[in-house]
Amino acid sequence: MKNNLKRIAFCLFLMISVFGTAQTTKYKCLLQMNNYIGEGAYIVVSLINPKGQYEKTLYVMGDDKRWYNSLKEWYKFYSKKKEVNAKTGASVTGGDRSVTTLEIENSKMNKGYKLRFETAVEDQKYHAKDLEIPLTTEGMSGKLSGTGYINYIRLSKI
Repeated sequence: MKNNLKRIAFCLFLMISVFGTAQTTKYKCLLQMNNYIGEGAYIVVSLINPKGQYEKTLYVMGDDKRWYNSLKEWYKFYSKKKEVNAKTGASVTGGDRSVTTLEIENSKMNKGYKLRFETAVEDQKYHAKDLEIPLTTEGMSGKLSGTGYINYIRLSKI
């Protein structure tokens, strides 16, 4: 009886280990900001599902929560839970670079998902879609230009 329980427990452990965690790929994300005058930009990187809805926060640049509401579209999603399961780092000022790591579930690739980079700077224009990147093999490589405070982003698989 004890041996059977041990075997069952071991099998459950193997199943959870193999199937219980999603397979992910890590990407190094180099972000180069445009030159602008003003405070550091708050930037949030979100996973957007095929219906255009926020699914997950992958990274937040800007650690003072009182400014999160300046990222208006993302804040609607965030305010429902009031927690960030992503990494957070310092805001990024004009002309600066930031290098971060994004971890993306392989099951989201080539399925209509996007990465959205949303930016806000105090007392300046807000960019709900400074940059959107389709989660495709092509989209996740090369240099991609932003439309607001982000000059470009370069992603590379780690």
